[in-house]
Amino acid sequence: STIQKQRQELQLLIAELKDRDKELNDMVAVHQRELLAWEDDRQKRLTLAERCNLLNNELNKRNDIIKSLTKRLKSLESRQNDSRATFEYTQQKFKELSQKVTDATLHCQALEEKNRSLYCSVLELSAKTGQLQAREQELLTMLKLKDEVILETTDYIIEFTSKFRKMESALRAAKTEEFSLNEEKQALKLRLKELTLETNKLKDDLCEKIKENNKQQEEIIHLRQENGCLRNELALIVEKSKRKDQLLQFARSKQARTDTELSSLRQIYVKQQRDLQFLHVNLESSQELRQ
Repeated sequence: STIQKQRQELQLLIAELKDRDKELNDMVAVHQRELLAWEDDRQKRLTLAERCNLLNNELNKRNDIIKSLTKRLKSLESRQNDSRATFEYTQQKFKELSQKVTDATLHCQALEEKNRSLYCSVLELSAKTGQLQAREQELLTMLKLKDEVILETTDYIIEFTSKFRKMESALRAAKTEEFSLNEEKQALKLRLKELTLETNKLKDDLCEKIKENNKQQEEIIHLRQENGCLRNELALIVEKSKRKDQLLQFARSKQARTDTELSSLRQIYVKQQRDLQFLHVNLESSQELRQ
């Protein structure tokens, strides 16, 4: 009855280990899907950084255009002042130079029209610069959100490394238990050999003693019963060794899964470090350009 209970307990333990192995496989699949989603987010972040650089370059170009337009406005204002001076001069000599005054007034009107058109273009450029600054603020907020996501992933990596250390300690305990079980198995094998030798000797003795006395038949029956018990024990030992081999296979599959997850996490950590360096360089460059 105790052997049957132990068999039932071992079967339950093996079923539970299979369920946990299935759960771990599902967790690994979910983790792989999360890694793919994180890779997509990383690609999107890189594209956004490239777009931010392009927008910064466009903003610098627009600033250069605005500077050139302001220079032209100043030159036009100086010309307009000159034209006004000439206009006053022509008013003093209106009687003599009426034709020249009309030409100067026409020239002033043309300059004023040009001035108005330039003023409208300056307003449009200022509106566009405001839109670009708003876009830059949106990109900065997005980068801050990505930094928070990276911090959350680093916390998850730390938690996973602690779990991995616990699993390593459990694996070491399982290895020590395996070593002790192997020693027990070797001792049982030696015991089995000794018992087989003893049974052979007893069979010889029984064959000789059957001829001598009928009383020794009871001893022969007893020895046969003992031999059957030993065979049952041997079958139990073989079954126990098979179950131990199954447990070792489960432990090895767990170790393989943990190794794959660690390698993927290390790759993720290296990629995050590269992305952070790239984003810091982009931020420094954008700050320098704004200054």
